[in-house]
Amino acid sequence: MFSQTPVYDRLVAERGDIPVQVRGEADRIHRDLARVLPGAATLQPSVPQSVFEPKQPPGIL
Repeated sequence: MFSQTPVYDRLVAERGDIPVQVRGEADRIHRDLARVLPGAATLQPSVPQSVFEPKQPPGIL
């Protein structure tokens, strides 16, 4: 994702890839909730899969 940003690469090397860890935890919580509340599995998240990706793809210019 940030292959050309040495600051981000250095932070990932020092601290770990926090966005990936957070996404993994969110997925785990979603699975746990789906097991406890079966109707929760059908709800769509209100945010995009990644905060760095737009909800709607950009239109063709």
